[in-house]
Amino acid sequence: MTFKEIPYERPDLEALKKAFAESTERLASAKSCAEAKAAIQESGKLMKHFMTLATIVEIRHTIDTRDAFYEAEQEFFDTESPTMSPLTMKYYETLLASPYRPELEKAFGTQLFALAEIQTKSFCEALVPLMIEENKLTSEYQKLVASAEVQLDGETYNLSGLEKLMRSPDRETRRKGYRAYAGFFAENEAKFDTIYDKLVHIRDEKGKKLGFDNFIPLGYLQMGRQGYDQTDVASFREQVRRELVPVCTRLREQQAKRIGVDKLRCYDENFQYPDGNATPIGDRAFMVEQAGAMYDALSKETGEYFRFMREHELMDLETKPGKAAGGYCTMLPDYDFPFIFSNFNGTSDDVDVLTHEAGHAFQAYTTNKLQTVPEYGFPSSEAAEIHSMSMEFFAYPWMDRFFGDQQMKYKKLHTSEALTFVPYGVCVDEFQHRVYEKPDMTPDERKAVWHELEQKYLPTRDYDGAEIFEKGAFFFQKLHIFMYPFYYVDYTLASMAAFEFYGKMQQDREAAWADYYRLCCLGGSLRYLDLLEAAHLSNPFREGSVRKAIEPLVRFVES
Repeated sequence: MTFKEIPYERPDLEALKKAFAESTERLASAKSCAEAKAAIQESGKLMKHFMTLATIVEIRHTIDTRDAFYEAEQEFFDTESPTMSPLTMKYYETLLASPYRPELEKAFGTQLFALAEIQTKSFCEALVPLMIEENKLTSEYQKLVASAEVQLDGETYNLSGLEKLMRSPDRETRRKGYRAYAGFFAENEAKFDTIYDKLVHIRDEKGKKLGFDNFIPLGYLQMGRQGYDQTDVASFREQVRRELVPVCTRLREQQAKRIGVDKLRCYDENFQYPDGNATPIGDRAFMVEQAGAMYDALSKETGEYFRFMREHELMDLETKPGKAAGGYCTMLPDYDFPFIFSNFNGTSDDVDVLTHEAGHAFQAYTTNKLQTVPEYGFPSSEAAEIHSMSMEFFAYPWMDRFFGDQQMKYKKLHTSEALTFVPYGVCVDEFQHRVYEKPDMTPDERKAVWHELEQKYLPTRDYDGAEIFEKGAFFFQKLHIFMYPFYYVDYTLASMAAFEFYGKMQQDREAAWADYYRLCCLGGSLRYLDLLEAAHLSNPFREGSVRKAIEPLVRFVES
């Protein structure tokens, strides 16, 4: 069966809720550990079915946001998914209170109970109307971004198409693409401001209804964070500012000299070489074919996985009108199907999708065959992003398949961008902390905070007179800020692990791969810090960890 052949019918929510409540009651009244285990498995099966239907809708809606049927189905799930939460909370409360908990912890692991505790701390029934409104606003944001149809020189571009122009060897083309890109956000400034302002206040209200001072503690719970707090994250950001920002400033200065400009502008940042960046030497079909050969060569497990993805047509890769922005990997648990969504635009980003999102999909494919409860399908995101970001580096030996004699140019570009991304990532994180600490800031005050933090973490950033970005609205384009609060720092934490894997590959590639594969097999069965330990990776919150992680990359990119 291919993804397109998967049938979809809107779920009978009342029947599903009744079945779920009954399985929870069976767990509560279990007369033996075996009965309790059976009830847990039944509850897991019902959760997986609901998740599968919701994910089918999400994928088909984001592939074409103009499709009226799936737009209506997305609205249904936006509205109705939160009404499942009280039942889920009742299940987790029952699980935590089970008299068979010691035996169940042996069967399923203690992490299931730790996750249940997080869930019960992050929900009360009063949140349901707020969750519904939040879902509607994030869908509105996605649709607004996907609506971009910008006219330039007789052509119509979406935002992904304009980003491709900003990598042109011709500086005037880059500038025009950038101006058009900025123009879309300027034209829709009031809409972005309104959506974000509403989201901030809704999230603040959610936090306060749970007894917190603001949204931040709830945001951390929603991200499933265990074993570290805001203070640890702030100390990590400070390590990045101290150790990596000066390196990135140096890399930007070298880039300006290399491409022959007196001062690097925003539209120059993604252009690394005077004769153009490395670009793939073939189209989508060619790149998928090369990825298949690469994964066959990388390991038996990756080869099997990627053949599975192709056989079941579990990738929608090309950009097209009406398609939502960005890229993601998700999972259809009823079918054991990972799915990769992206917007190919003819740049090296396309290859990054076939390594980054494919890294997520490989973990999902691997974990799903081994783990016993749906909660373990993915780990918390600071661990999940290790799978994807590390796969980008494990793929280095096969880059000639995608770039031919430009492979070294690509590797230098990729390594440089991996380093320069991290200060931007922690800028996004500190911005969100500042916003949710003071939720009553005006939209203009939020923009001023963004502008201030750019000067701290991105001191070379120059918007070349684009007023919308100069006043601090560049964050509009970052969907995580709107849709997934506090997610973005997880990319930077995972970067440290990926950089460490890169360093290990230089010493013992086989041992590095064994650690990576072990990490994928574990899925979400352990908390983040324990997953790091199991994969022989460093704790990024420890002083000196950032300097150690970046060293091999800095050496390579400046060689």
